[in-house]
Amino acid sequence: MDVTGASSGGRHGTRVLSLATLAGLDRARRTPSVSDRLPIPAGMTLPLGCDAVAVPATLGAQLLPRLPHVGCVYADRAHWWWIVPSDSDVALEWPTPARYTAGAVVTRREHGSGSGAGPGPVELIHRPHGTLPYTPPIPLYLALCRVTGATPAWSRPLSA
Repeated sequence: MDVTGASSGGRHGTRVLSLATLAGLDRARRTPSVSDRLPIPAGMTLPLGCDAVAVPATLGAQLLPRLPHVGCVYADRAHWWWIVPSDSDVALEWPTPARYTAGAVVTRREHGSGSGAGPGPVELIHRPHGTLPYTPPIPLYLALCRVTGATPAWSRPLSA
């Protein structure tokens, strides 16, 4: 295995890439600018990287009391953003209307320019004790499935 996570032991010298390597390559391809990322509070560390799950504000208020542990949560009038470890979207289909954003990016489409035309400034509304900003993704996913009426991906019937 080389440093990229690719194995060169395939037939005829072909390279075999792992799922983690492919996800990392895709994530690197769509790396956002720093100015569009949610700012992690000073003193917090990101040992697992940083992504976010955006939900409409009305759902955010329903999710908060359903979670056993809550990390950093940001909000404006229209959306709440939950900080989760990087790659929390691998093998998970986050239910609509949630949007998973690699790099904890707030896009201009989601959030106005701050000129009063958009949903207002993004503010930190919850900061956990300690140095980790993460909301555990599986409890967040399950709570989101519950409030949206979605069935978790692993509970859906298989089709032939």
